[in-house]
Amino acid sequence: MNLKRDVGYKAAEEVEDGQILGLGTGSTTHYFIEKVGMRVKEEEIEVMGIPTSYQSALLAQQWNIPITSLDEYSIDLAVDGADEIDPNLNLIKGGGAAHTLEKIVDYSAEELIIIADDSKYVDVLGEFPVPIEVIPKAKTPVEDALIDMGAKVDIRMAVNKDGPVITDNGNFIIDAKFDEIISPADMELELNTIPGVVENGLFTEMVDKVILGSKDGIKELKI
Repeated sequence: MNLKRDVGYKAAEEVEDGQILGLGTGSTTHYFIEKVGMRVKEEEIEVMGIPTSYQSALLAQQWNIPITSLDEYSIDLAVDGADEIDPNLNLIKGGGAAHTLEKIVDYSAEELIIIADDSKYVDVLGEFPVPIEVIPKAKTPVEDALIDMGAKVDIRMAVNKDGPVITDNGNFIIDAKFDEIISPADMELELNTIPGVVENGLFTEMVDKVILGSKDGIKELKI
């Protein structure tokens, strides 16, 4: 059983001919892009994608999905993953360090569908750290501000290179671990008022539908 593939393929069934798609980043949206590419080849649907990272752009090119930008088109449907989802369909995203462009693309979409397996569904956000994209020169004052807010902070380090993770925008990621996040919308706004913060990984009041994979089948969640 591959829950990520199941939900990715399910979301791809909702794509209509002629749509402009927001292409999320991560291991689950990989399958969405893959299936859209299959439909382009087999059904000859015509779509264009606006990627949220180099990863999704390269994958779209691999599947012959034409790439465009927000300067050229508005988005009909965005499909993205999540690291945590609460019952109000608020999210923590950014495990792939692409949440800034993901938020821009997802917020711009006429419809936003989140795809995930049911391990990502939680009662209250906060077990997964909130990723904060930070201008490098602001690292220390941003860390101090986050600690004052009650967070435990870590600069995210790269795995196959020395030093910190560098985002597609040339910035650092600070992972801020809070206790239970009772008011995600308020915290999202508060984090973005810290000078030097580019964007944070709380996505609130944006999601139209969640397609959740479980051992009992696929569930669709709406508010």
